[in-house]
Amino acid sequence: MTVQTSSNRKLKQATDYVDADTMTAQVENTLDRMRDPYPTRLAGPLDSLWLERQEDVVRGRAEQGPLSQAQLDEFERKGFLFEPNFISGEELDELRRELSELLNRDDFRGRDFSITEPDSQEIRSLFAVHYLSERFDALASDERLVGRVRQILGGDAYVHQSRINYKPGFEGKGFSWHSDFETWHAEDGMPAMHAVSASIVLTDNHEFNGPLMLIPGSHKVFVPCLGETPDDHHRQSLKRQEFGVPGREALRELVARHGIEAPKGAAGGLLLFDCNVLHGSNANMSPDPRSNVFFVYNRRDNACVEPFAARHRRPSFLAHSPDKPWAPEG
Repeated sequence: MTVQTSSNRKLKQATDYVDADTMTAQVENTLDRMRDPYPTRLAGPLDSLWLERQEDVVRGRAEQGPLSQAQLDEFERKGFLFEPNFISGEELDELRRELSELLNRDDFRGRDFSITEPDSQEIRSLFAVHYLSERFDALASDERLVGRVRQILGGDAYVHQSRINYKPGFEGKGFSWHSDFETWHAEDGMPAMHAVSASIVLTDNHEFNGPLMLIPGSHKVFVPCLGETPDDHHRQSLKRQEFGVPGREALRELVARHGIEAPKGAAGGLLLFDCNVLHGSNANMSPDPRSNVFFVYNRRDNACVEPFAARHRRPSFLAHSPDKPWAPEG
């Protein structure tokens, strides 16, 4: 009698279809998962705390864009780069006014793309902002940002996700340690680490209002997470994340090796960070809100496929298609 392995069972399930196109797609999808270099949402831990990253961090050269070789080297080494005073003057004032108008839109409250704090109705995150605002749409396609992204990724990119993170004074809760790529890989189907986030500081970020904390160098490894992804996980995770959070032993070891940094500064600064760098933030216990606008750029040849560790894709307001515009329902 032949013992049927788990992989064989998956392949048999993949071929239990009559339609040839469906069968081919299912087989390819199953094989992709069997070859997945970044397994996560596991039933039990692996033998090691983490897996080595497979992709280059910086794929462009200094002569191809606005970032100097020293800046590219810093991004390669740490997984992030902070540029103070990226935007200033009237341009910054316009963005801050736009932020205020978006957060005060009553018709946005209660919508799926508008996420409130776990224990209040204060807005925590507003997604798809480059579709909700012409001003933020123009910023997302601004060559000052796109040029830097193209230089890091080594190719053309599209906006996989955009959002405003608004951490209100006194009310703003923290974000657990996580790798964005782990979530995008597991729940959106992002195949590889060819994405970078651009975060523009819209209010002063200081040590008391919950600034973003990053573990430099953590982008060079992938930390698998435990626990099967629940259906509609985004409804909970966007408020308080429990799945897709790295284990404490891995975090303790990475922090011991690399430390923690929290880029802080006045409104107008730009933080570029790799999709896989581990980051999080504390609660805001100060009176001052902490607001940032994020644009996540994914290389076009890295467009998402089926999720690697979830039964269904997340809604499109969280994971945009490269060629299909998003629009709010209703």
